[in-house]
Amino acid sequence: MKTFKSIMSWVVPIAIGLIIALLIRQFWFTMVKVDGTSMQPNLQNNERVVAFKTSKIQAGSVVVFNAYGLDPNQTDKNAVYVKRVIGMPGDTVRYTSSGKLYVNNKLVKQTYLKNKYQQTTGSFMANSHSKFTGWTLNSLSHDQGWAKSVTNNTVPKGYYFVLGDHRSVSNDGRYWGLVPKSKMIGVVKAWPWQNRKQYINNYQP
Repeated sequence: MKTFKSIMSWVVPIAIGLIIALLIRQFWFTMVKVDGTSMQPNLQNNERVVAFKTSKIQAGSVVVFNAYGLDPNQTDKNAVYVKRVIGMPGDTVRYTSSGKLYVNNKLVKQTYLKNKYQQTTGSFMANSHSKFTGWTLNSLSHDQGWAKSVTNNTVPKGYYFVLGDHRSVSNDGRYWGLVPKSKMIGVVKAWPWQNRKQYINNYQP
C-alpha cells in the first residue's frame, strides 16, 4: 500500500503536468519548423519558431497556416507554411514594375527584405523570360486562376494575402491565392537570441 502511494505521489504530478502542457500547446502555442528558404534572410531552412495561436494578426506579421487545400500541389493534410502578411482584409495590394509594394496606395518600405535588389527581382513574373510589368491582386487572381477571384484589388473579408520574404523562390499567395482566417494557426515569434528578430517580432511595415 505504501509502495502504491509512493508511486502515485510522483505519477500524479507528472500526469497533471503533461495534461497542462498539452492544453497549453493545443490552445496557446505550437512549435513549427521552417521548411525551405522562402523566408530568408529572416528565417532559415529548418529553423524552429513558436507560433502563438491567440496573438492578433497584423500587417507585417509572420504567420503559420495550414496549406492543404490552398496550394494545389500540396498533398499533405498537415502541411504548414510560414509567410508574412502583406494584405489584411479590406486592403488593396499592388506591386509596381520597379518592385515597389503599395498597400492602400501607401508605399511599404519592406525593410525586412535584405536589399533593394531582392525587392525588385523577387517580384512575380508570368515566366522567367518575360519582362516584369507589375501586378495587382485582381490581375494575379485571373492570371493564376485562383479559386477565389478578387474584385477591385481588395482582400475580401476573412482572408489574408501572404508573401515569403525571399520573393524569387517563395511559393506563396501570388500563385495560389488568399489564406482564409480558418486556415491560420498562429503568429510567429522569434527567440530573443535569433538574428534579425526585429523583423519577426512585432514588426510594423
